[in-house]
Amino acid sequence: MIPRPSSAPFRVLGVDTSLRSTGVGVLDGAGSRLVPVYYGTVKNPAGRPLSACLLHLQDEIEKLIRAHEPQAVAIEGIFYAKNVKTMLILSHARGAIIAQCARLGIPVYEYEPRRVKLAVAGTGGAQKEQVQKMVKTLLNLPEIPQNDAADALALAITHLHNRSPLAALSASPV
Repeated sequence: MIPRPSSAPFRVLGVDTSLRSTGVGVLDGAGSRLVPVYYGTVKNPAGRPLSACLLHLQDEIEKLIRAHEPQAVAIEGIFYAKNVKTMLILSHARGAIIAQCARLGIPVYEYEPRRVKLAVAGTGGAQKEQVQKMVKTLLNLPEIPQNDAADALALAITHLHNRSPLAALSASPV
């Protein structure tokens, strides 16, 4: 990656990992100013085999990284799930994305869902709709982003909020 001038904003790619609909969002942060650069979803059709889905996720993440040149990636940490099969599939998807970021030399930071909700909505128990509305408000978006994209943007917001000198002492890449 080409180094950015020190006056350039810090760019973060947020990734809300899922096998079928992974949310992605790229934000620039300069001081307290947050500027949306790109957001959307990476889709995998229901009939696609797991290995092909993982490869597609890696390819799409690589395209996003090459197109937007983020300096960091923020991803949701593993959380408890009742369905073990769902958790294993999610873990595969996270692993594919983390490995691709490592391959491209981009540090990855994990944030637990409660921490993301707290950073964006002010409460760790916020509902999905609250997070979506706050993301729209914080980023001055014309409309409420789709759920997965909103979660990815919320992850990027959380990482940018955690770049203060004191917060940097606790944040370390995965």
